[in-house]
Amino acid sequence: MDAAKRLATLNRIRKLSQLMDTSIRIPLIGFRIGLDPIIGLVPGAGDLISTGFSAYIIYLATRFGIPRQDLAKMIFNVGLEAVVGSVPLVGDLFDAFYKSNIRNLAILEQHLMVVEPELEESELEELVSINS
Repeated sequence: MDAAKRLATLNRIRKLSQLMDTSIRIPLIGFRIGLDPIIGLVPGAGDLISTGFSAYIIYLATRFGIPRQDLAKMIFNVGLEAVVGSVPLVGDLFDAFYKSNIRNLAILEQHLMVVEPELEESELEELVSINS
């Protein structure tokens, strides 16, 4: 995968992670939630759909050659959220606070800072050229 495709994939992961975990700001208290705990309110299918989105994010992250130990952490994050999230009401609160997709994004970005620092640099250059 060339640098442009890698950057597009990274941006897709960022957008999906933010959509699922931090896209909605609750007025007055400033706490952010995403679609994950909202979708989770749908009995049965909601948690399955949320887990599917999280699995897709992990699938996209594997394109960056993420090490097995980091991949295991990512799978654990999603698995924990899926298991606890299946408990009515308590699970939805857990989903709102745990934010597995944002945690997994941080794991991926930490890996990329070590392995591919030029990817972050090319993103900055792309933003500068767009704003010019």
